[in-house]
Amino acid sequence: MSELPLPAVILLDHIRSMYNAGAFFRTADAVNLQKLILCGITAHPPQEGIAKTALGAEETVPWEYHTDALIPLRMLRARGYEIAAIETGPGAQDLFEWQPRWPVCVIFGNEVDGLGDGLMEVCDTHVHLPMYGQKNSLNVATAGGIVAYELLRKFKGKS
Repeated sequence: MSELPLPAVILLDHIRSMYNAGAFFRTADAVNLQKLILCGITAHPPQEGIAKTALGAEETVPWEYHTDALIPLRMLRARGYEIAAIETGPGAQDLFEWQPRWPVCVIFGNEVDGLGDGLMEVCDTHVHLPMYGQKNSLNVATAGGIVAYELLRKFKGKS
């Protein structure tokens, strides 16, 4: 990879679908993400379902697994990362208006229940994707792709 890694980490907490986890590996590779952190019930390599959607990206993207998401979040905070929950809810900033503080860690939660286990409380900010249709959410891997590319756009535009 010729570009320096995007100074961003994506943390997946309790993602049910290993196909979604695999899709995050593909996106992480595409934007040259610094790292993926997989937590809780989120599947991690080697798994056939991840490999099916990651298409080898699970071999190129740095990743780690933790049973408890609070452990890596504490380490990232100590290293100066902004911690941002990607969640709908009152007070969440619009993704396109949010200006992340680099380096940044964005957290995605369970496809049905969102973020739990006190994770919302440890975040510096909450960010939502604008939704203009009848539904109020996207597939988590789709949302992850949008957020990753918005982070890349913002990082490349700073200086």
